[in-house]
Parts: sequence; structure tokens; C-alpha cells
Amino acid sequence: MNFEPYPFEKLTALLQDITPNSAYEPSALTIGEPQFETPHFIQKALCNSASQLRRYPKTVGEDELRTAQREFVAKRFGVSLHENQIIPTFGTREVLFNFPQYFLFNKKEPTIAFTNPFYQIYEGAAIASRAKTHYLNLTPQNGFKPEIDEAMLSKCHLVILNFPNNPTASTLTLEELGEWVKLALKHDFLLLNDECYSEIYTDKPIPSLLEASVHVGNASFKNVLVINSISKRSSAPGLRSGFIAGDAEILEGYMNYRTYVGCASPLPLQSAAAVAWRDEEHVETAREIYVKNFEIAREILGIEIPEATFYIWLKVPSALEFTKKLYREYNVKVLPGEFLAREDANGTNPGEEYVRIALVEDTQKVESALKRIKECLYV
Repeated sequence: MNFEPYPFEKLTALLQDITPNSAYEPSALTIGEPQFETPHFIQKALCNSASQLRRYPKTVGEDELRTAQREFVAKRFGVSLHENQIIPTFGTREVLFNFPQYFLFNKKEPTIAFTNPFYQIYEGAAIASRAKTHYLNLTPQNGFKPEIDEAMLSKCHLVILNFPNNPTASTLTLEELGEWVKLALKHDFLLLNDECYSEIYTDKPIPSLLEASVHVGNASFKNVLVINSISKRSSAPGLRSGFIAGDAEILEGYMNYRTYVGCASPLPLQSAAAVAWRDEEHVETAREIYVKNFEIAREILGIEIPEATFYIWLKVPSALEFTKKLYREYNVKVLPGEFLAREDANGTNPGEEYVRIALVEDTQKVESALKRIKECLYV
């Protein structure tokens, strides 16, 4: 298998011969990893459950965690899931990589489509599945929302959406998501939405594909799946707690597959994750910080505050050269958008004129870095 280098490897190679300006404090706004301490009540739950390390975890997940995740979905999205409609996962990276391999294994000429730019695991899964790939380009012209090409979609087995979107920060409405559910039923492809940023919203809660499925009359979630994670929501990426939920028939076979993968989450992590999924107060606190960071960004860079995520998808002249100049002269790292996207059939890379900025630090550090970014843009 020939995998592309990860975006951060490409960034390291791009900057390797550059000595940053030591007059500035280093600032890395490249990775979507919250730089805040995991709430103490979650840490306490982890410590208190350490004795469970003596036991093997079940692949299906402990009742405590499964119940907490179902309660989260019910409280947050108003959707009641049956036991067979959700599977706890070891974060979402592993499921995004191995689920397509499972699902596409017996498909003749497997075909997958996903948003472009994208989380690189989607591409890795396509390569590992020997699948033909179609890109759903997100551009200013389409409002960073995927255009519908029914002729192409009718040939797909799996379509991966990612809304709220990384890196463009765009969102889809309940009605827009519902149209995608209708397409999945009409053309009989499996629709999966990566909802890892659903809880990082700046004003109103963002809808889930599960809500949209019910909204358009598909209460059994046929051909519909979502994944979600605690990493961004609880500033706890190390807990590796996520889930996949939706179509029970598909999940039944995938659950059997998972017993062979060996990706069950350790019991202390499951116990800590369960208390995190049940609590909303700490999530509201985190959202307030991200909103303040966006307000600072609006004041300094003149951007519009997005509806969700903690990303700025900033258009710049010559993204690669801008990234190098910003690091060399101002000691700030950002991620060139073209590292997060691929050229389509027309030779167009939708990330080429952008950089991704992750507002994952405290407001003081974010303000300092954004002022340097502004100076780099206009000096």
C-alpha cells in the first residue's frame, strides 16, 4: 500500500531548513488538539477505575459506556437508539480506517466518495480498500458544501461527509442533511457523517445526520451511519472514546468484524469516558473559550465567525510561501490547505489558496499568534 505522507509530515519537510525568529514565542496552530487540561472530574474517574486494568475489555463495550453514549445522543439530538444501533469505538480514527475496509470488502469495483479537503484517514481507508475515489470539492463557489452529482453518486458504495467540516468550518442544515439521506436511499449507497466537531458550535447546536434521517422518515437509519468522539468535546483525545451509530443491520456485521480487530478500549478509559459523555457543563465552558477566540480572530483578521469547529480556513496569497514566511519571521506554524486536499479530475486542488488555523490555545496565546499572522499578511 502506498499512503501519502501525513499533512504534518509535509509541513515538517516544508519548514525543515528554516530557522524561526527567536524574538517571538513559538506558536503552533496546526493540529486540532485542544490545548486545555482535561477536566478534573474525568481524570478522577480514570484514576478511580485503574483497578479494572486486571480485566480484558469486551469488544462490544461496557454497559456503562454504551448507556452513557445513547443518553448523549438522546439528550443532544433527540434520537433514541436501540442497543444494536450503536457501537463504542477506540476513538474515531480507527473506525474511519477499518470500517470502509469491512464494508467494501465484497463489493465489485468498490467506489467511495468523500469531501475534499478531508481528514486523511478517509484517503487511507480508500487505498486500503482498493476503492476508486470521487472527490466532493468544497469551494467558495458552492459555499463549502458538497455539490450533488447523482450520476456519480449512483456508482458509489460509500459516501463520507464531514459536517461540521474540518478544515473549512462549514455546516449543513437539517434539511440539507436530509437531502443526502434521500440520495442514499434512492441510489442505495451507505452515507456516513463524521460528526467529531458537532459539539464545538458557536451559537446554535448543529444537527446530526441521525436527526435528519428521522426528519425525512428514515427512522430505522437504513443506509445511514454517524461517528462521533469525545476528543474535541471534552479536551480528552487521550481517552480514545468514540462511537459509530445508525443502521443496525450493517452494525451487526461490523461488530462481528471488530472482534477480530482487537480495538476494545481499556476499562479505565471506558469508565472515565462514560462520566464525560454524561456531563455538559464542561463542554459549555470549552465552547465559551472557542467563541472568545473567534471573536478575537474577527477583530484582528476580519473573518466571519463560523457556526462550528475551532478552525479558520484563511485565504492567503501563495499558501506555501506564506507558511514559510510566517514561521521564519514570526515563529507561527499553520497548515497549508493543499496538504489537506487533492487535485480533482480537472487538476484543481481546493485547498491550494488556504491555510488552516486551529484556535485551540487560550485566548492570550491565540491573540498573540493572530496579530503576527495579520502582520505577515500585510507587511
